[in-house]
Amino acid sequence: MRLRYVAPSVTAIAVLLAAGCGSTTDSGVAAAPAKNVTVTVEGAGPVTTDPRLASTVPGDVRAKGTVTVATNAPYQPFIDFAAEGRTDAFKGLDLDLLTAASAKLGLATTFSQQPFDGLIPGLQAAKYDAIAGGITDKKERHQVATFVDYSASGTGFLVRTGNPQGIKTVADLCGRKVAAQKASNQAKHLAEYSAQSCAARPIAVQEYPENPQAVQALLAGNADAVAATQVNLTDITAGLSGKAELVQDPGQPNGWRASPNGFGFLKSRKDLAEAYRAALQALVDDGTYAKILAHYQQQPIALTTITVDQAID
Repeated sequence: MRLRYVAPSVTAIAVLLAAGCGSTTDSGVAAAPAKNVTVTVEGAGPVTTDPRLASTVPGDVRAKGTVTVATNAPYQPFIDFAAEGRTDAFKGLDLDLLTAASAKLGLATTFSQQPFDGLIPGLQAAKYDAIAGGITDKKERHQVATFVDYSASGTGFLVRTGNPQGIKTVADLCGRKVAAQKASNQAKHLAEYSAQSCAARPIAVQEYPENPQAVQALLAGNADAVAATQVNLTDITAGLSGKAELVQDPGQPNGWRASPNGFGFLKSRKDLAEAYRAALQALVDDGTYAKILAHYQQQPIALTTITVDQAID
C-alpha cells in the first residue's frame, strides 16, 4: 500500500531542528528526539511543536516521525478529495485538525484512501496508525479502537425563517409535523420520543426518500420542521438565507442526542491516543481549534473539552 502526504489546505512550512533530549523505548533503545515541525493551516495560521507535548509521543512513533491515517472520502466537511480525478490528495476539517495536532507533537501526517468498511479491520491489522473522516465513536467499535473525540453532532431542527411555531427544543415538536429522511436515525428516534413523551400530542413524522425533499416540504409549508444531522443542516442553512433557520437549543449546543466523532487509534495504543487528546486540547485552548471549525462553518459541532471513548451507543 502506497501512502502519500498531500494537504492542499495545510501547507507544511518547515521541519526544523531536532529538539529536546531523547527518551528510551520499552525495549531500552534510545528513542529519537522530537523534531520541531511547523505547518500553516488555512484560516488558522501557523502551528508549531510544543516540546512538552512532543515528549509524550511514544518512542516508536517519534522515531518514525510520521503517523499514517486511513480515511474514506468524500464525506464533507470532514474529508474530501482536493482535486477531481485524484484519490491521493485530500482536504477537510479532519485533515486540518489532525495535521495541526501532529505538528504540536512534532509529527508529520500521511493520509490514504481506503474503503470505509475496511478502516477498522485495517487499523486492527496495524496497516496504519489512525483512522479519520467524520467517524462516529460507537461502543461496538471499542472492541478494536479507542477514539479521541474532537466534535459531537446530533440531530438538528430546521424551521422556516422567524420560527413561526416557536420550536426551541425537541419537546416543542409534540403535536407538530416533522419531515425526515426515510429510515434515518432521526425518523426512528423521533418516533420513539413521541411514543414516550408526547402523550396525546404525537409527533407526525413524515418520511421522504432524500433529505432535500424533506427540506422542500418545510419550505412549501407541508411540515413544521426538518430533522436531520446538525452538521448537514448547518451546510443547508447557509444556502437558504431568508427561507429557513437552524433552531438553537442552548441546552444541547451539539444537537439532540449528540454522538461524538473521533479519531480512531488501535485499542492497544492508548498512549498514542492520549498524546493526540492532549494536542487537540492544546489547539482548543489556544484558539486554533475554533478557527479551523469556523473555516468550515462547523462551530455547532465544537467541544470545549477533548475526550476519549465517550460513545453514547
